[in-house]
Amino acid sequence: MKTVLVPLADGVEEMEATIIIDMLRRAQWHVLTVGLKAGTVTAARGTRLVPDEVWDRIDPALFDIIAIPGGARGVENLRHDQRVIAAVRAHAEGGKLTAAVCAGPLVLQDAGVLAGRRATCHPGVVSEFTLARRVDEAVVVDGNIVTSQGAGTTFAFALTLVALVAGGAQAEELARAIVLAPEELKRLGRRDPEK
Repeated sequence: MKTVLVPLADGVEEMEATIIIDMLRRAQWHVLTVGLKAGTVTAARGTRLVPDEVWDRIDPALFDIIAIPGGARGVENLRHDQRVIAAVRAHAEGGKLTAAVCAGPLVLQDAGVLAGRRATCHPGVVSEFTLARRVDEAVVVDGNIVTSQGAGTTFAFALTLVALVAGGAQAEELARAIVLAPEELKRLGRRDPEK
């Protein structure tokens, strides 16, 4: 069973966080949501989320995957937390799957793991996204780095993680189980995780 760390900070985009958590748990993976401090997290639109754990009580090195949701203020909070930056850097440099959606790829950029890589981000943060070779696609895979554009691409993002780890058949099965739109299924079927 894969273990996934999902950091949550005030201002997180709730759709992205919830879709990542839900889809990866449907894949039967152990997903742990972790707050930067004790207590609830207030998401971008006021939704209150209760993280499973607090950052200081976990060891990020024990996880197979780090998946970072977006949300402008949430990402700013993650970017200013050196514990998160250090964990992302170590994770990516160790060859483990390191993934981010929306503005979340800025955390990967700050950790120094996007230089020269193909990646994508939300159109609203393109001016800050300076180290990667930006690709205007819903989901971009470059080695162990997976990035995606926003709330509307989060299903594809999560299913791409499943496809990379467990194969396209399981990702497609999950997509069918939630009755994902046919055009999304086609896009998933055309994906080549090696590109």
